[in-house]
Parts: sequence; C-alpha cells; structure tokens
Amino acid sequence: MAASDKEFVGSIPELYDRLLVPMIFEPYARDLAQRVRACRPRDLLETAAGTGAVTRALSSALGRDVRIMATDLNEPMIARAKSNMPDRPDITWQQADALALPFEDASFDVVACQFGAMFFPDRVKGYAEARRVLRGGGHFLFNVWDRIEDNEFADVVIHALQTLFPDNPPQFLARTPHGYHDAARIRADLAAAGFKDIAIETIAHRSPAASPQDVAIAYCQGTPMRGEIESHGAAALEAATKSAAEALARRFGTGAIDGKIQALVISAAG
Repeated sequence: MAASDKEFVGSIPELYDRLLVPMIFEPYARDLAQRVRACRPRDLLETAAGTGAVTRALSSALGRDVRIMATDLNEPMIARAKSNMPDRPDITWQQADALALPFEDASFDVVACQFGAMFFPDRVKGYAEARRVLRGGGHFLFNVWDRIEDNEFADVVIHALQTLFPDNPPQFLARTPHGYHDAARIRADLAAAGFKDIAIETIAHRSPAASPQDVAIAYCQGTPMRGEIESHGAAALEAATKSAAEALARRFGTGAIDGKIQALVISAAG
C-alpha cells in the first residue's frame, strides 16, 4: 500500500460522503449494524469510521442507550461525520489510529470496522489491538471488499484509467480497497492476532448511481486515487473523470445505472 492511499483530504471527504456512501457503503453499513445489534453491546468501538455511514446505521439500530466511540485516522473524515450527526450524546468522536488505540484493555463489548482493514499497514497488529480492547466474550465485526472483478463500477473505472495512462496507470482501487480479499489470508491474520471463532460470509448487493458521471467523479475525485491521477499533470483529473464516465456509459447506459458490488463480512471472537 502506498502512503498516499490513506490520504482522505481536501475535497475528498465531501465527495466520498455525497457520492460513494449511498452508492456502495450504505447497504453494508445496514448489514453490519444489524450484526452488531445481535451482539447486544453496551459499549461499542468503531474504527475507520470515515464519514459516519456505519455510525449512523449503528445509532439507528442500537438506540441511544448504547455508547458508541467512533474513530478514524483522518481528522477531515471525522469532521465530516460529526457535521452529519451533531450533538448526539450516545456518540463520541475521536481521531485515533486503529493500530495504536488510545483505550484501556477490555473497554468494549464490540469493535466494528467498515472497509477499513484493507488500509491497515499491519493487519495483525490492527486485529490484535481490536482484541486487546474487547471484553471477554466480545466480538470483532468488519467487512472488506471482494475482488475488483466482482465490483463492476470499480473494475470499469480501473480499466479505463489503464487505457488512458498505459505507462503508469493509477492502481489505488485494485491495490488497496480491493487488495485484501483472500479468506484464507484473513483467517490467518485474525488467528495470528489471537482470534479463534472466525466466520467469513460473501455478500453481494447492487450499487445505484444517478449517472455514469457521478460514478466517475466518486472514484476519480472522491478517493485517494485522485493523487495518483493528478501526478500525471494539470489536465489529468478532468481527462480521467471523462474517460471513466464514457467507459461506464458504454457498459451500463447513460441514465441512472447500477452495478454489482461484493464484499466479505467477517466476525471473530477471542
């Protein structure tokens, strides 16, 4: 993973929240929230909370008697999330690194993480931190994207950019969001961190978008791939967005579109 893969800065949080959250994150947020609810937590830690898609789903599913500590490595993402859910006494927002959590041992009943583990530079360490802060009998629930080939919008975008920039194509989507999908590897990493009861389920949804242009903007301008694109020159971002939109229109049509998305949902207990 490149260092820039974790840089959610500038206009990225706003575009990510406005376009990508309803497009690909909300159905998995609802799914994760219901799985957390079944665990009946009193104290919940969310890592890699992003702009709060899961936090909102959790608060709705759990009610305000459950205390939610929502954290993310990137302060701009937390700021965006807080602006969407101001003055909620059940939610505390805090900038925190999932690999070095600033919480005491055995502080939470559940640790939840939506599409964040792919970004951990040391996943075993991140999982060990989740296990450390869990109480006895607690659960770690998270999800990761499946292969890019099973996520149609992302796959079309990455192929369009490979054609546009053949000598040095942006690889963020394949490298990081869709780069950690091997179930055997995930099990091994969790086991190395001390987890024993591990379940992995593959879940597919449909990803709706108002237009191919919205999808192109979301991926090219609303993710850290933007930095890779902009490294090709001043006109590269506009050219990349245009190329991706045209490729999406050829595949899915020019009006409202939808494509397959697929992820792995994982639960583990110590």
